[in-house]
Amino acid sequence: MLTFVLSVRLKDKDIMNYSTKEIIQGWFVLSRPPFHTVGVLPFILGTYLAFKFNSTFSTPIFVLGVSAVILIMLSTYHAGEYFDYREDEISQRFYKNKFAGGTGIMPAGRMPRSVPFFTSIVSFLAAGIIGLLLQFYFKTGPWTLLLGCLGALPGFFYSTRPVRLVERGCGELFIGFCYGWLPVASAYYIQTAAIIPIINWLAIPIGLTIFNVILLNEFPDYEADKATGKRNLLNRLGKKKGGVLYAALSLLSSCAILVSPLLGLPCKIVYIYLPVLLLSLFIVVMVLQGKHENRKMLERLCGLNIAVNLGTSLTFILVYI
Repeated sequence: MLTFVLSVRLKDKDIMNYSTKEIIQGWFVLSRPPFHTVGVLPFILGTYLAFKFNSTFSTPIFVLGVSAVILIMLSTYHAGEYFDYREDEISQRFYKNKFAGGTGIMPAGRMPRSVPFFTSIVSFLAAGIIGLLLQFYFKTGPWTLLLGCLGALPGFFYSTRPVRLVERGCGELFIGFCYGWLPVASAYYIQTAAIIPIINWLAIPIGLTIFNVILLNEFPDYEADKATGKRNLLNRLGKKKGGVLYAALSLLSSCAILVSPLLGLPCKIVYIYLPVLLLSLFIVVMVLQGKHENRKMLERLCGLNIAVNLGTSLTFILVYI
């Protein structure tokens, strides 16, 4: 991949002006390894459920599957760095936040702008090759490629023009699906060639919490997005309605988990989930009180919000151990 990128000539600069070390370091930062957990953990959940309910586990299939998930996320993140350059540059200058406004690598000029564009394409194609291997070599089921495309295409076109789901007011919904139901169902499917109904219920709180991660992360970028005409959901709703929507979905997610014993999940899920519930309620109170208008507080809330999403997936894993 690196050789391919290094061979590309830039419009405004020659990529050879950058050392290999700089390219690798910049690429690593652009890849946002910590943010891969929001996709990998639900995939692990689906894999564990396949083992728990069917005593089925294939190491090669798991490794290839999780690699495809990571590559799809790489494609998504890198495309965002390239196509969101203008708003990220404004956001980094006026409202810097660790969880929004991109990585800051491109506006700071630490890498050529073309790098994330080409690595996004290469990652997308590599994920496709893995999908072909899983379906036709490992015989994981006739819907394997379709499930992969349901994640790869919305991810790649989330920021990529001309589709650019992020500014159509529905990108957040695609993220909720692609990081909620899809990784759990896909992981279970490639191990068993089936999808059990309980996955549909487990995916609700996971999808809602990752939706809220995206929604809350749009607050620091609000002015930059508005200035560049990026009509995402928050810009369409406005900050006040956006805060109310965040609170409503957080409460709905918590209710879905608390009533899950009625659907057959172990009752211990209630007390396993309790720390995550308290953290979620804290963020809701802060948002409804307008505390997120403070920059430092908003940055903390964005970090805690990711912890709520990860804690939700982890709760489902722990409840079956």
